[in-house]
Amino acid sequence: MATIKLYGTPTCPWCAKTREYFKSHKIKFEDIDVVDDKVAQQEMITKSSQMGVPVIEIDDKIIVGFDQPAIEKALGITDAMKKDSAKSAPKKK
Repeated sequence: MATIKLYGTPTCPWCAKTREYFKSHKIKFEDIDVVDDKVAQQEMITKSSQMGVPVIEIDDKIIVGFDQPAIEKALGITDAMKKDSAKSAPKKK
């Protein structure tokens, strides 16, 4: 299982979208708020060379922004897996 860290802020809409994606797919991740945690903020900048959020770390891979295809590639999620997941999901009314 991959180790996932999400560096973000409470008010960032793309951070919220990333959190929702992980939660809806039952993917465990560490949610790191970089607003007040200066050590985490510096860690994020050092790893990504970015000050913008979200920054997602999946094992040793850094993804800047909510890039769903890059996230799925890093997690090894294939199109077949997504189709199987969609079949087993409850139908929306």
